[in-house]
Amino acid sequence: MKAWGLERFGLGNLQLSTLELPERKSGELLVRVNAVSLNYRDRLVVEGQLLPSFPSMPFVPVSDFAGEVVSVGTGVTRFAAGDRVMGNFWTQWTNGQATDDLEQNVSSLGGPLQGALAEFIVIPESAAVATPRNLTDVEASTLPVAALTAWFALTESAETTADQTVLVQGTGGVALATVQIATALGAKVIVTSRSAEKLSRVRKLGVSTVIDTSVERNWSVAAREATNGRGVDHVLEIIGGENFAQSMEALAPGGQISVIGFLGGFDMQLNAVPLMLCR
Repeated sequence: MKAWGLERFGLGNLQLSTLELPERKSGELLVRVNAVSLNYRDRLVVEGQLLPSFPSMPFVPVSDFAGEVVSVGTGVTRFAAGDRVMGNFWTQWTNGQATDDLEQNVSSLGGPLQGALAEFIVIPESAAVATPRNLTDVEASTLPVAALTAWFALTESAETTADQTVLVQGTGGVALATVQIATALGAKVIVTSRSAEKLSRVRKLGVSTVIDTSVERNWSVAAREATNGRGVDHVLEIIGGENFAQSMEALAPGGQISVIGFLGGFDMQLNAVPLMLCR
């Protein structure tokens, strides 16, 4: 099969090559990959910033995909050849809270497990999800990392309700999924971005307040003003770095921050006082 693989870290080392078709075992599916989506996580893996060491090489990156089942192993009952599926990139985490179990922490597609930037991929039946009939494979491939992260943060890590305010940073995949899910739950949504053009477009998704951070450097003040001084109930922290301190300042007493990303740096900084006051 054709696949994009790495022999060592670095985007410049990504090469198209011919690899052996992956071996399907009991309880697994062989899936023809029809579409993939790219996440920031994929870039971190390829550049060697996320994994401490390389998995087996050549390594095929990319976590998210959608495709069609080609064949199934013995014991598979939920799917058959011809079914359309997408993959849950964290293959051993299907429900409940994540744990420190070693098997779970080494079972992510696209690092350290082989990923989907290939014609075919093998995944456990438990990690396969039926693709909704109303979605194309391209559309479905965008759901596992971005949309599921937003869903987990809003509905499982927290219980978002219609009387709450949710703040999300930027207009990337997780942010846009958060906007749509939180709005569907009836919550008020605040979006921050340094792009006035993107903020104009995101308003059309039902956002109640937008904050242009190229103008409002202290965006936490604007967020509190938008909530009549109370603060927001839930911040999806996507930027990290120095931005984390403002997320704390914007938070209402008893509020929650879901740490999603670190676009602004791996080290997060905060003042202890707002942290203490929110507990």
